[in-house]
Parts: sequence; C-alpha cells; structure tokens
Amino acid sequence: MLTVLALGGNALLGPGERGTAAEHRANLAATFAAVAPLLAGEVVITHGNGPQVGNELLRQELAAAEAPPLPLWVAVAQTQAEIGTLVAAELTPVAGRPVVVVATHVVVDPEDPAFGNPTKPIGPHYSSARAHELERDRGWTLREEAGRGWRRVVPSPRPLEVLELEAVRTLLGAGQLVVAVGGGGIPVVRRDGAFDGIDAVIDKDHASALLAVGLGAQRLVVLTQVPGVYRDFGGDEPADLIAELRPDRDAGLVAELPAGSMRPKVEAAFAFVRETGGEALITSAEAVGNGGAGTRVVPVSDR
Repeated sequence: MLTVLALGGNALLGPGERGTAAEHRANLAATFAAVAPLLAGEVVITHGNGPQVGNELLRQELAAAEAPPLPLWVAVAQTQAEIGTLVAAELTPVAGRPVVVVATHVVVDPEDPAFGNPTKPIGPHYSSARAHELERDRGWTLREEAGRGWRRVVPSPRPLEVLELEAVRTLLGAGQLVVAVGGGGIPVVRRDGAFDGIDAVIDKDHASALLAVGLGAQRLVVLTQVPGVYRDFGGDEPADLIAELRPDRDAGLVAELPAGSMRPKVEAAFAFVRETGGEALITSAEAVGNGGAGTRVVPVSDR
C-alpha cells in the first residue's frame, strides 16, 4: 500500500514553543513513534511550514541592512530543506529505512483568482508607517490585524502539478521513504517554456492530495491537532466526532467547517477519494497511537 502522510503543524511545534531544532526533533520523534503503524509499505511524508517560513522572514527583516531579503518562494525552499532534514533525522530510526528529502516545485496558474485577492497572512507584524513603506517599496499587500499591527498577506492559489512527481515515484520504487511537497511546494508558474518562482503559499493539504492522486496512492492520512472531524465544533453543545464521511453524500458539510483549519483538510480528502477511489483518514497522531479510528473518508462504493 502507498500512503501519503500529511503532517499537521503540531507535529513540528507545540503551543508556546519558540521553534528550536531541539523542539522540532522532540515533537517529530513523538509523532513518528505514535504513527509507526502507518509507516509500513511505500510512504511519502508531506508537511506544513507556516511558523518556519514566518521565522525565516523575520530573520530576513531583522538582517535586511546587512543581507538582502529573499523572495517568499525561496524561503519556502529553504524551509523544505530545514524541516526535511529534521524529519529525516527522526523518521529513519523509527521506520528502519532510508529517507530522501525532495525539493518539490508545484505549478500554479498565474491567473488564479487568489492572486487578485491575497488572504494568507505571513511573516511579522509591522507598524502602520512601516507597512506603508513596504507597500510602496516592495509592492506588498498588508492588512491590519486588530491590536497586533499590520501583516503581509499573499495569494494561496490551487496547486495544479507536482514537477518532481516521477522523481518521487522512482525513489519509492527504490525502497526509500520520501519527504516531498513541504509547505505545499515551492510555487512556480510557466513562463516562456520554463518555470519561474512566484510569491504565494500553497495549502499543504491540497498539495498532498494532488501528490497522492498523481502517485496512485491507496491512502491519504491527514494529521491534525484533534482526533477527527467534529460536527458543530466550537459551538455551545459538545461536538460529535464524525466517524465516516462520503464525498457524494456529505459535500454540504464542507461549507460549515472553519476555512482556515479543518475545511481544506476535508476538501483535500474528498478530492483524493473522488479521484482515486481510495480512502482518506483525518485524525491526530495521538489518536493513532491510542488506537483511535479518526474520521474515515470513503467512496460511495465502499459499503
């Protein structure tokens, strides 16, 4: 069985942590120990990079007088290498197999509507005066967050193609565990017969589903902070864990879910199941370690 395992942010950083290498490694070690039963067969690990990109952009801003800041898409590439190295360090002893980290480029459409309405906040907060300087000098879009200052927002376009798909397939065939599409992938667009980086943030769950479909995976596992998808999560009444979802039957649920957290996970799981007829699982590493079932997403034919 080929499994694509998408790590949530809590696999890398816990609440209140600063983001040291030691903290990352401890969290990853705990995650991989818990999900060891999912590491049999062919496995591709994907991961987010939000806090890590934020830290990298903060470093660049603080050092801007001495070293020129780099484009956002380069920062995504840097954090792919950073996180991939830490993942490999903790995954190899648990899986007992070699781990290869692939710098992965993901194609997006430069005409995607997201480029006309950037909404994804990244990087540090700025004063109003500094924000207007950055808008003028760098062409950034910044929006005010109440009580916190101004923050850059960037587009989050849909992923269309994973350029290193065949390289990942070859590595899997050679018995390697593969880390790919870190942070949703390095966003690129086609220009003049080649590919060029573009400043954007690709949702890692959608990119993970795209990769899983391209590889013909049988299973997509999306790890998050909670044991599964809950109905009426955050409401006045106790939320109920949904044990099973079917894309055809439960499409209306998607709009009810929080846009910035659970919704893209369910959208990605639905897309994968529709395209492949495989199964997706949305759960937490802790639930897997305790034998919990999470929320299964299955095709209509699975009775």
